[in-house]
Amino acid sequence: MTQPLLGIAASAFVLAISLAFLALFDLPTFLGWVSFVMLCVVPPQIVMAVIATHPPFAPPAQPARGLVLLSMNVATAAVLALIVWLTVGEGVSPPGPIPSQFAVIVVPTTFFLCIAFSGWPFTRLTRNMGVAGFMILVASCALTYALFRAFFNYEFLQGAPVYLQSAPHGLFNGVTALVFYVTMLGGMFVMLHLDLWPFTLAGGLMKQPVLGLLWTITAAAVGAIVMWITTGILALDPMSVLTRVTAPFIFGTIIVLNMLQNSLFAALRQPLKGAANTVGAAVIGGMLAQLYGRVDRMIVGIELPSGAPGYEYELWLVNALLSVTFPFLIVHAAYFAFWPIAKQQSGVGSTAQI
Repeated sequence: MTQPLLGIAASAFVLAISLAFLALFDLPTFLGWVSFVMLCVVPPQIVMAVIATHPPFAPPAQPARGLVLLSMNVATAAVLALIVWLTVGEGVSPPGPIPSQFAVIVVPTTFFLCIAFSGWPFTRLTRNMGVAGFMILVASCALTYALFRAFFNYEFLQGAPVYLQSAPHGLFNGVTALVFYVTMLGGMFVMLHLDLWPFTLAGGLMKQPVLGLLWTITAAAVGAIVMWITTGILALDPMSVLTRVTAPFIFGTIIVLNMLQNSLFAALRQPLKGAANTVGAAVIGGMLAQLYGRVDRMIVGIELPSGAPGYEYELWLVNALLSVTFPFLIVHAAYFAFWPIAKQQSGVGSTAQI
């Protein structure tokens, strides 16, 4: 089976598994412990899929290799979840929005360190990519914590049962800051669609840390423009931006670049290819978000109310897309190399795009 048929079949396979997984939990359980732990799966997954891709003890053949990688991912995620819960979450059970949002923003930080900066400087400090990956994960959590304290403000939750005394009092509303940072990740993915065009036109820009800094600044500019248009000009609720714009685009990007392995518009040259990929990711992600939005009542058992103050529908949708289906897709592509759909493959799957 070749692309894009392989990616379509694999995506359908993972979406079915994801929806079945979502159906196991009622809304409070899913939005509490389940989504929190699943969010903590993603940062080590990024490190393993991009940096520490070939642990020497992982067997070469599938599905044994995938099972070993998945076990490592789950174990690391459990430790990360415990640390975040005890520190940022003050050990309050179930985890509330503050530790959950911290777990969310660790994801973009890890993506930027692993992809925009190619693991710099940690991959220069050691030839052991496992050690480099561990340092990246620690640095990502530390950098995220600094950003969390400086820019995120949760005073609007004071008086609510979910408020924590250790919550940061940074410069911006916590939800708005989160949506901007995750939208920055979308901006980083736009550059992946473009294969780093136009940076590739100047060889001097393709060296670290120059590339990482330029890529991050560009992503921030994209995030600022999107937030200015959506929350400023159109006066949209930031949670609506997250669930209707940012999350579907990120989700669609994983489909286009990883599951379909950048095959949809392979015959086009940049920047036309990047523009087509970007539109394709937005359309595919939007369609799948609509699909999830149509089956939410069947899965949860009730009709979820949308909008303030609870944002139940928005929280369920964004977590269903990005804390469940997103990591499941990467597990199938990167850990199991599309097994059992592509039984002939062994080793890691295509990870260069994420």
